[in-house]
Amino acid sequence: MLKRTLFFSTPYCLSLRNGQMIIHTREAPDQRKSIPIEDIGFVVLEDQQTSITLPLLNALSDNNVAVILCGENRMPNALLMNLDSNRTQGEHYRMQIAASEPLKKGLWKQIVETKIRNQAALLRKLGYDGDKLKPCYMNVKSADADNREGIAARIYWSELFGAEFYRSREGSPPNNLLNYGYTILRAAVARAIMGSGLFPAFGIFHRNRYNSFPLADDVMEPYRPYVDELVYQLYRNGNTQLTKKVKGELLRLLFVDTRFDKVVRPLEVGLMFSASSLAKCFAGTQKKIAYPLLE
Repeated sequence: MLKRTLFFSTPYCLSLRNGQMIIHTREAPDQRKSIPIEDIGFVVLEDQQTSITLPLLNALSDNNVAVILCGENRMPNALLMNLDSNRTQGEHYRMQIAASEPLKKGLWKQIVETKIRNQAALLRKLGYDGDKLKPCYMNVKSADADNREGIAARIYWSELFGAEFYRSREGSPPNNLLNYGYTILRAAVARAIMGSGLFPAFGIFHRNRYNSFPLADDVMEPYRPYVDELVYQLYRNGNTQLTKKVKGELLRLLFVDTRFDKVVRPLEVGLMFSASSLAKCFAGTQKKIAYPLLE
């Protein structure tokens, strides 16, 4: 079932009643709207004056809803997730921790190869020379030992946004749009990972000691071009700032079509396919992570 994404950019009062999220303003407490908790997948709380009750937060957590908290700069700052979102979580954790280095190196090779293939596909879709990336995705080694991902990135960004563009979190637009889109994607991936019984702190490749979600950073890589496509269209249409409208457009990411071998599913559902297949890889019942190919 496709879940709803709720974005609160103005002050609201949020509470729980009979399994429903109750929404109202302080100015009009009698004018209330209710949404079933089971229909919600993501909640983005942006306005600093928003109030939310603890029972509601627990109900959202119990239903594996990703609650994204924004800071004073209105950028995503924290993520609330359930610590017990899968009945076989302990078993999955043990298999994840016991994963061998050869297995993790092989999984990272798959991830990098698929990411570069999707980057190439996006360039072709937008009328650029995606074949420039073919030598990169055709020659990825175990653990990406010779950094084909980095080589491909330099070519990709130059083709997509011009030779003068430099991808950096603190860089000039459209870096700000990319940052916001990737943060939403990362939260969605973390939700899918925990829903599949995996622990996001145990990564495959990413291992920064200050990073609480390295596995999400691993799994999201092939999905980044879906963010890039949205940002490209927004930037091409003259959007350089994170306005309310632009943020709303970036939240559409969760509903874009992703094409797997035999089915097309919204990205939010596709992430569950990828996360559950990764759990099977750790369990030894599957050899490849299920990823969509961008068209």
